[in-house]
Amino acid sequence: MADELTPETPESDEEPIKQRKNGLYPGVSDELAENMKSGWADTELRDLRPIAQAAHTAARRAALSARFPGERLVVPAGNLKTRANDTEYGFRAATEYAYLTGNQTEDGVLVLEPRKDGEGHDATLYLLPRSDRENGEFWLSGQGELWVGRRHSLTEAATLYGIPTHDVRELPARLAEATGPVRVVRGYDAGVEKALTDKVTAERDEELRVFLSEARLVKDDFEIAELEKACASTARGFEDVVKVLDKAEATSERYIEGTFFLRARVEGNDVGYGSICAAGPHACTLHWVRNDGPVRPGDLLLLDAGVETNELYTADVTRTLPISGTFTDLQRKIYDAVYEAQEAGIAAVKPGAAFRDFHDAAQRVLAEKLVEWGLLEGPVERVLELGLQRRWTLHGTGHMLGMDVHDCAAARTEAYVGGTLEPGMCLTVEPGLYFQADDLTVPEEYRGIGVRIEDDILVTEDGNRNLSGALPRRSDEVEAWMAGLRG
Repeated sequence: MADELTPETPESDEEPIKQRKNGLYPGVSDELAENMKSGWADTELRDLRPIAQAAHTAARRAALSARFPGERLVVPAGNLKTRANDTEYGFRAATEYAYLTGNQTEDGVLVLEPRKDGEGHDATLYLLPRSDRENGEFWLSGQGELWVGRRHSLTEAATLYGIPTHDVRELPARLAEATGPVRVVRGYDAGVEKALTDKVTAERDEELRVFLSEARLVKDDFEIAELEKACASTARGFEDVVKVLDKAEATSERYIEGTFFLRARVEGNDVGYGSICAAGPHACTLHWVRNDGPVRPGDLLLLDAGVETNELYTADVTRTLPISGTFTDLQRKIYDAVYEAQEAGIAAVKPGAAFRDFHDAAQRVLAEKLVEWGLLEGPVERVLELGLQRRWTLHGTGHMLGMDVHDCAAARTEAYVGGTLEPGMCLTVEPGLYFQADDLTVPEEYRGIGVRIEDDILVTEDGNRNLSGALPRRSDEVEAWMAGLRG
């Protein structure tokens, strides 16, 4: 990786490098600085069209405007975060910002200013303009375009996103001078929040965050198409993994992680969350993302992974696979119980149903199996009332899905987990059974077996649709699928 520009060293004291008169860039001669100002082609893009979701983001802003009439609303994208010294982590725009604009660049800020007539808002997108070549910024600044790549001009951005644009460096002063009620989405841009210190309150700002979270509960057509795309790429990523399981056996879970990541980067923006590539007893650790363990024949692999599309919508899919290609009798028994529970959960996903219905349906099946196997004393109603099955089921059976893997997390209880399912909602159904390696309450042969099956389910007008259904789920179908891929 190249270092940022380091001043040259004079060959001798007699021939020192001429310093720039303003002293900002030691080691840069006036001649070089002048030379770098000119001789560059005009690269302005003049044949741009609005992004595919421009009409959808406009409708989302209109809904936001209607909810908070007469108030200035400030939604930042966020800033780069330092990884070490002069290197930064890869940037991912704040979900609220990307949802309302379609833009994903760092330091951007969307501002909705109330119109003087009280009728709605005027939206402005504050962005960094092209790097200034006159003052040397583009090649002397670590965030100049020579170092990190070309940005869209403000004119280009206005065309792409359908929003008037201004230089974001002017925004702090404008916010400081703002009058009237203001709300900001907190946690992304300290500079913006500082400019609004005496103008906002945590309570009012939380209402804005909650509204934007609940606005994402029901997906529009563009969002559903993106989730379908994410699920299709994810299915191909799972196929990639099955094809190289023999290589993973010779290395570690990281071979699986890297294989899936390649698909995510080729077909999308990234993985939507840290991939869980849990082989053997690691499958019993719910968020095993270290992925540094062995992949052994005879064990199970719990792969929980999702591709995030370029528009930041992610899949969230889990399959538990026999590494050797065939389940043992005990593995199959446990797997089939989880499959049966998932089938019951998926069947409960429909418009008008309570959000918790699919969880209750799946938990009942698992409780029945645990009683049947002699691991819990019945009756099943007693087990469910006391939650005794949770020693081995551990987690909820699903969550909303969208731009975040755990989407809509700031929504009110009555709108989400205590609410009712509607067409356009997308959620996961993911029951599991996990028998920890040190659990002395189960027979020894159970210990270290973990199974989860997870799919992404869209609520439709007449029921549901499994967006990730291209991947087999039934145990015999999983074995046949793996055999076909591995030859």
